[in-house]
Amino acid sequence: MPLLQVLRPTLPILIGASIMLTLSMGLRQSLGIFMQPLTHDIGISVSHFTLALAVQNLAWGFLQPFAGAMTVRYGFRPIMVVGALAYIAGLVLMTTAHGLVSIMIGAGVLIGLSLACTANAIAMSVAARAVPETVRSTVLGMVSAAGSLGALLSAPIGQMLNEGFGWRVGLAGFVILSMFMIPAALYAGRVDKIPLPKPAGDDIGNATAATAAKTAFGNASFVVMTCAYMVCGMQLVFLTTHLPSYLAICGLDPMLSAQTLGMIGGFNVLGSLFFGWAGQRWNKLALLGGIYILRSLALAWYFMLPATPGSTLLFGAIMGFLWMGVGPLVAGAVAEMFGLRWQAMIQGLAFMSHQVGSFLGAYGGGVIYDSLGSYTMAWRIGVALGLAGGIIQLAFALIRPAQPPLLKAA
Repeated sequence: MPLLQVLRPTLPILIGASIMLTLSMGLRQSLGIFMQPLTHDIGISVSHFTLALAVQNLAWGFLQPFAGAMTVRYGFRPIMVVGALAYIAGLVLMTTAHGLVSIMIGAGVLIGLSLACTANAIAMSVAARAVPETVRSTVLGMVSAAGSLGALLSAPIGQMLNEGFGWRVGLAGFVILSMFMIPAALYAGRVDKIPLPKPAGDDIGNATAATAAKTAFGNASFVVMTCAYMVCGMQLVFLTTHLPSYLAICGLDPMLSAQTLGMIGGFNVLGSLFFGWAGQRWNKLALLGGIYILRSLALAWYFMLPATPGSTLLFGAIMGFLWMGVGPLVAGAVAEMFGLRWQAMIQGLAFMSHQVGSFLGAYGGGVIYDSLGSYTMAWRIGVALGLAGGIIQLAFALIRPAQPPLLKAA
């Protein structure tokens, strides 16, 4: 049966989830554009701004399992709508900020809360429930690809408004874009009407949240995936936060940072589609390890050479292809190992590790730069940890393939 025919009944749900994801991720990935003018204007340091983004990543990570668990009790729609409203409020606080407190609450706490309710784990769980297992990985790749378009749209818009009218107008433009998350969440919330498949004998669908979490952390494949996921977060958030500053230090055109983030967003689409397709055919956890290794090699290549517009755009294309392809692989692996009912929560538990890495990438990069006046040590640490995490993930996936959980009979 053609894929479009299979998806036709749930297309409004998938489109809503994709739009919600593309806005929540795209706007968040483009906040680094405003770092230099914002910090100079309101009198805070680069490390203060990156601390706010680090708090955002921690709030996102540690609230993600709770948001996922609440979807089981209350449904996806109310959780996603609350998240959309929190995103709007956070951007409004940033737009009107005159000191660190507003930035910390707006960019840190509120947007972090919103991402826990609207970003990858929730959007992927919505998509996984809406489609048959036979096309799940492919569809997860498609939703992730659509979600990748946000940076392609928001980064150039934000940079043009920033250069033409100032950073406050640029952020006001982001506020307007974020308002479209509300109708997207309402459409994606129709997934609540789709019944879950009947649990298999080894499924944790009928387990409690505590039992599901304990079962997940008792699965060696899940634990290794979760630990390697931390390096993923560290590398990616280091780039989205510090690349605009690095390019400014190198004396390159400020628009290049927006073009590079846009390039990342564009190639995210291709990478998400490819790895969604590949995850339907090959070992998802082994593919994750390969992504981490290739990313680390790309980071080493780029930062070892003098930055030029050509090398920067090529680097953006490579990193973009290897960026959100992780999303459908992690979501698909969790669904295979643990079923759909607790997918959002268990994926959120893995994501906590990712966000600890994100904290280190955002704040650690700022501290290293403030202390040493250079990003050299930061990227070297990112490359070393990325290679180690990728090699361990790949080796473990090939030596010990993931198995579904086995619950002890009551």
